[in-house]
Amino acid sequence: MHKVVRVARREYLATVRTKAFIIGLVLAPVLMSGSLIVMAIFRDRGDTRDRRVAVVDRTGVVAEALVRAAAERNARDTAGTAGRPRQAAYLIEVVRPNERDPGLQRLLLSDRVRAKELHAFVEVGPSALHPRRDTASTHLAYHSENSALDDTREWIAGQVSATLRQRRLREAGIDTAAVPDLFDSFGGTPLGLFTRDPATGRITDAPRRDEGAAIFPPMAMMFLMFVMLMWGAMPQLNATMQEKSQRIAEVVLGSVQPFEFMMGKLLGGVAVSLTASAVYVGVGLYALMMLGLSGVMPLSVVGWFFGYMIFAVAMFGALFAALGAACNDPTEAQSVGFLGTLPMMIPMFLMMPVVMAPNAAFATWISLFPLFTPILMLMRLATPGGVPAWQPWAGLLGVIATTVFLAWAGGRVFRVAILMQGTPPKLQNLVRWAIRG
Repeated sequence: MHKVVRVARREYLATVRTKAFIIGLVLAPVLMSGSLIVMAIFRDRGDTRDRRVAVVDRTGVVAEALVRAAAERNARDTAGTAGRPRQAAYLIEVVRPNERDPGLQRLLLSDRVRAKELHAFVEVGPSALHPRRDTASTHLAYHSENSALDDTREWIAGQVSATLRQRRLREAGIDTAAVPDLFDSFGGTPLGLFTRDPATGRITDAPRRDEGAAIFPPMAMMFLMFVMLMWGAMPQLNATMQEKSQRIAEVVLGSVQPFEFMMGKLLGGVAVSLTASAVYVGVGLYALMMLGLSGVMPLSVVGWFFGYMIFAVAMFGALFAALGAACNDPTEAQSVGFLGTLPMMIPMFLMMPVVMAPNAAFATWISLFPLFTPILMLMRLATPGGVPAWQPWAGLLGVIATTVFLAWAGGRVFRVAILMQGTPPKLQNLVRWAIRG
């Protein structure tokens, strides 16, 4: 055991004493959340240039209403104030429909969009007023160079829909002025559950829920666990491969057994992850407390995070160490590294279905698969409402059992492969070494 600790201490100090570790400790959260930071910075700095939109109205009732709505919007939103930046003005150009050759008209308008004379053009179909009479036609077509992500399209679609609804009511003999809230709708205020104070018996109000606050804890847990695996487990692949190819392992194995060598490397990786995660968790909780958001991240989830992280780093570290021992050069290490990285990446692809329905059958059973448990179970624990109490314990037991198995199998592969030169890291070789030792 003393030799294992000495190897672990060597691995730990060799990592945390480097400038790369300090720089990575600072830059890792920035790189992982870079897109969110950029979105926050440029949220109010969009394109404020005027947007001219041509409207081909084949119903005869939409175009003028669009002109009036655009004028009202421009007067309200485009002036700009100290607290709100100026928004792009919408300039509506009414174009008479070309009934003889509509295809030519669409081509000419497309050419104007390509020439930047227009931002877009809209064609309102002749059956848009009563769309159920002609379900095969396109009743509202919006054409631009980036129409799928164009926020102008949403505004125009809303105005066209409102205008057509009012026209249908007038045709039915209903005075829209008499029912001004006829089409008012509600999105549903997201609220939590009512509770009773056990001390006073008073019923407390249901707290308001926010989409950002609901998605932040699961995402934070996912990214933090992934970063810890990248720091504590994944480097075992290249480190072991380099020690083998440079004959360093032969010198070290003159003093320690192969299994002791591998276990020391795993404990060193766990120590590195504990150091980095302690910094991130401490700074993160302090920042939430200063912002008055201490209730966003439950402390119980933080405890589960450390429990899962210790065994996850050891579990994936054993896998990467075994793969690294079987490699002879960086090319082979790059090829087999995908086998260990894939179980770490798949949970990230499953984030949204798991967070949206954390207690569904799919989320429950996929999070109990040991290689996915450290990330997916933490995401489920961080969602509002949590999960049944037995599931985190069952997941942790599965991770511990898998860690023991991979450490045992990886140790057998490590013992055979660390001194073997020239044998490629084929799957059949890895299985044979794990079985026979």
